[in-house]
Amino acid sequence: MRPGLIARAADWLWPPECPVSRVRVDTHGRFAAGAWGRLSFIADPQCIRCGRPFPYPGGTMSGALDTCAPCIARPPRYDRARAPLAYDEAVKPLVLALKNNDRRDMLAACARWMAVAAGDLLQPGSLLVPVPLHWRRLMQRRYNQSALLARALGRETGLEVETGALKRLRATPSQAGRSADGRKRNVAGAFQVDQVERVRGRHVVLVDDVLTTGATVSACVHQLRRARASGVDVVTLCRVVREEDVTI
Repeated sequence: MRPGLIARAADWLWPPECPVSRVRVDTHGRFAAGAWGRLSFIADPQCIRCGRPFPYPGGTMSGALDTCAPCIARPPRYDRARAPLAYDEAVKPLVLALKNNDRRDMLAACARWMAVAAGDLLQPGSLLVPVPLHWRRLMQRRYNQSALLARALGRETGLEVETGALKRLRATPSQAGRSADGRKRNVAGAFQVDQVERVRGRHVVLVDDVLTTGATVSACVHQLRRARASGVDVVTLCRVVREEDVTI
């Protein structure tokens, strides 16, 4: 059977639909116009450390990037973090489709967005490392969405991907519904660098789907720094944007 016929047969069996609105679209990996318009893309000005968007330019009135109050009060373990999308109810179906429904047709678009958002974080020679799943969770889900994003980002940028650099030692319960301190306790000691020689002296870009409080990526960054990575940045598909108590 010719490739064109195979593609048409696949579209008949699995009609292409928007991953956000579930509306039929003309090809896999495409978004419906209404759903696309609801996505909140993050743009400058944003915090130079964590990528949190600012509602207005910094105090210099030049539009230059600056550091947000939470990062000043509690500097993150990573060097910088970036994400193309703000996590909200509009983008939630996109994340769940990738995490639970294996919607690989949208990986190329996600990788393009992440590459643009990351900018100079993706240096020549950087090593892309996904946040790992515990082996039991991996067997249940059959894939790691963070690894899928890392591989797609590697194809988009030409950077090397190492899915085995980090290992998850404990099958931690879901982070959903936990406080910031609860999330930190939940993942404390949960990760280990399994291939120290692949990380030592390298600039590592940690890849995940959502940056929430930063507890999971911080636990990973801690281990990567112990393994003597020269620097660690974070790139996620989206990040939570909200007001925080920055009392020191």
